[in-house]
Amino acid sequence: MSIAPFVQTPVEVARKMLDLSQLKPDEVLYDLGCGDGRLVILAAKDTGAYATGIELRDDLVDRAKTEIKRLNLEGKVRIIHGNFFDVSISDANVVTLYLTSSANERLRPKLEAELKLGTRVVSHDFKVPGWKPSTVYDELLGHTIYVYRIGDHL
Repeated sequence: MSIAPFVQTPVEVARKMLDLSQLKPDEVLYDLGCGDGRLVILAAKDTGAYATGIELRDDLVDRAKTEIKRLNLEGKVRIIHGNFFDVSISDANVVTLYLTSSANERLRPKLEAELKLGTRVVSHDFKVPGWKPSTVYDELLGHTIYVYRIGDHL
């Protein structure tokens, strides 16, 4: 079951998402629908955070794992081959999304149930319906980044 097509996040957008998330070394980031793993790899390389990507597609999981191994990031980055609805994300400090608005709406109850107060949720291009973003960044040509903090989003 795919809830969003694979569209690569441009590297400059991924970097800005990480910047806006205020991800710190040794924090935990989850990228739901991580595609080729570029965001979780950047998170580990640029911030020293622990990053987990969750992806359904076999080919994308393989591509991400190959790049993680090539960069010797196995201690900081892992890829879970599966459905993010079935994976606990309760230890996250940051969750990143590049899904559709309808997928974000379906995901919202999981985020509200599992994430602790203060967890940052960063979404590329699509709002989380029913939540109020703490930051909206729209200075990247044609891209918008929404940042939410659990506890501040209603």
